Amino acid sequence: MKERFIENGIEYVRNGDYYIPNLKAPEGKYNIGKYGRLHSIFIKENRPCLYSMKMLNGTWLAYLEEIDTTAKEMINKLIKDMAVKQGITEELKAKDQMAWERFENCQFNKQ
Repeated sequence: MKERFIENGIEYVRNGDYYIPNLKAPEGKYNIGKYGRLHSIFIKENRPCLYSMKMLNGTWLAYLEEIDTTAKEMINKLIKDMAVKQGITEELKAKDQMAWERFENCQFNKQ
């Protein structure tokens, strides 16, 4: 029996009587935050084929990092848009800190 062989682009290594795929995580540093982790859980539970495909391609971590970055950008844009719509500015903060604080507290209590 062979110790190693490659089939369909995947290297298999003999471990006892079985051949196990020799898969490695891609090299690199990925910063996956809250939204990437939440998306990861959703994909694993609801789209297992997509999850398997991304894992085998080695693009899973890069995909999650992209999702997390996009979600953070969207949230920051929404917060800025809400502040403009409600008239919350740095000028208000400098002029009347109590009014500015009321806006900030109300905004976070609704979430």
